[in-house]
Amino acid sequence: MSTNSDNAARLNVPDELRELLLDFTIGYLLEQPNNLIDYGIEFFEKLKNTKLSSSVKQQSAGDFSDEDDASDIEAPPTRYSSRRKSVFAETYNPEEDEEEEGPNVVFPKSDDQRQALAASVKNIFIFRALDPEQMNNVIDAMFDREVHAGDDIIKQGDDGDNFYVIDRGTFEAYVTDADGNDRLVHTYEHKGSFGELALLYNMPRAATIKAKSDGLLWAMDRQIFRRIVLKSAFKKRKMYEELIEVVPMLKTLQSYERMNLADALVPKYYQDKDCIINQGDPGDGMYFVEEGIVNVLVTSETGEQIKVNQIEKGGYFGELALVTHKGRAASVFAEGKVKLAFLDVDAFERLLGPCMNIMQRNIEDYENQLVKIFGSKQNMTDVR
Repeated sequence: MSTNSDNAARLNVPDELRELLLDFTIGYLLEQPNNLIDYGIEFFEKLKNTKLSSSVKQQSAGDFSDEDDASDIEAPPTRYSSRRKSVFAETYNPEEDEEEEGPNVVFPKSDDQRQALAASVKNIFIFRALDPEQMNNVIDAMFDREVHAGDDIIKQGDDGDNFYVIDRGTFEAYVTDADGNDRLVHTYEHKGSFGELALLYNMPRAATIKAKSDGLLWAMDRQIFRRIVLKSAFKKRKMYEELIEVVPMLKTLQSYERMNLADALVPKYYQDKDCIINQGDPGDGMYFVEEGIVNVLVTSETGEQIKVNQIEKGGYFGELALVTHKGRAASVFAEGKVKLAFLDVDAFERLLGPCMNIMQRNIEDYENQLVKIFGSKQNMTDVR
């Protein structure tokens, strides 16, 4: 029994591996390179180089620390490489999909069900970059499936048909080894998701998921899943590549660096007078303005708020607190509706190393700006 337990522990797929494989898969499907091996070598060489050049120690599973149960346990199913391709292993190229998609697929749900489902999917890695409209499309397209204890939800070796999000119930993941023994590798307790990697790879399931109790799942059809995930990822990259083109500081980046940056950006939305950055807070990331206008205000020693800058589309702010590792020295507010692209501090350190010298030079410009306004550059960190 102890041996089986040890083997099960060894078979558990680390969260970092899941994220890495999803990055690689989505990148490959978006770019459609002629040679998979060459693309893989280039992808992992670039990843290695960026990690070596980073001055910040990367946490191996940081992005998934709060959702250990919300990730697919499936790994690339290479053990089926000699098997025939799936009968539905059709290709989908989002760049060639120019047609209108027609009415969205909608399965009716109560308000309570929509809220619960939204809470379940918002932190799933592959959906994090979706905007509110795309997230609504995801929720609309999911249908419920009642299950009973003992049901097989997916079976190792079968074609992938659906992606699943757990509403309630306990589910166990098993992998059958070369000797035909089923090994328990993961247990989901009333939360989590599974099934996405088989759909992205167009390959058979790499594990079996069994219901240990009665429960409820939300499922999404294979074709809808791929269209939403891949097409939205493609649109996001194209949109952010265009945004990056108009930011002077980012012109120093190579083409592949710009693509990596585009993939790392996350959309954020604000209404009129919303506070985006609060003076005194630690720096958690930087922002690029996609749509709208933001105002930068500094609170003086007398408590008066003074407007020091206004930033429009193509501008950016928040980077200097990340360079100096000090708190924000200004507050930033939305003027009307604003859409921003957010880059968190870890991605900033990993991807914007080539721009660091430019940002260091900008510090002097902003200090001079403060001196003109206040007669002092005390506590200067991040005024934009």
